[in-house]
Amino acid sequence: MSKKILNIVTSIKGDASFSNKLSNAVLEKLAKEYPQSTVQTFDLSKTPLPYLDELQLSAFYTPADAYSESQSEAIKLSDDAVSDLLEADIIVIGVPIYNFGIPALLKGWIDQVARAGRTFSYDENGPKGLVTGKKVFLSVASGAVFSEGPYKSYDFAEPYLRVVLGFLGITDVTTFRVEGTSIPDFAENALPKALTDVEEFVF
Repeated sequence: MSKKILNIVTSIKGDASFSNKLSNAVLEKLAKEYPQSTVQTFDLSKTPLPYLDELQLSAFYTPADAYSESQSEAIKLSDDAVSDLLEADIIVIGVPIYNFGIPALLKGWIDQVARAGRTFSYDENGPKGLVTGKKVFLSVASGAVFSEGPYKSYDFAEPYLRVVLGFLGITDVTTFRVEGTSIPDFAENALPKALTDVEEFVF
């Protein structure tokens, strides 16, 4: 069975990135499970999406047939990102934790794909996510340990992503973590443990 896989890279550390290494392991496992799949990689560290500005926001709430020339240009990258998200069956997102939260690059992508009428809507029952039937894998990397212990409440990355993805309609979310990479007692085994978790997971 083939799948369209969207791989979102957000780390600025390139090949040295733990989140990238973890995402690559997830992609390798998915390739074994779905050998006919295609992978589209969107490296935000090399091609960041622009942060929202007034022109883009106005375009979001203007009918397409009424766009000005500047609005048409301003909204193109957002439209492309939304199309990539809607067309994907599986989304792999690398998430290094910076200052207890997600990278600004990832927040920029979220702001471009969270579009009223495209990826979510409102009706008499409240908000409704329009991005359905997707599976997301989060590859979370951190110098500290956030999955348990005294810093658990400091993790504003995974909880936020689960909320915003759920708002868009994506509730099938699995998190893998490579954590404690800056802690001497954890660092040596941090990545091997995370890779084992990926290998043992039933995709």
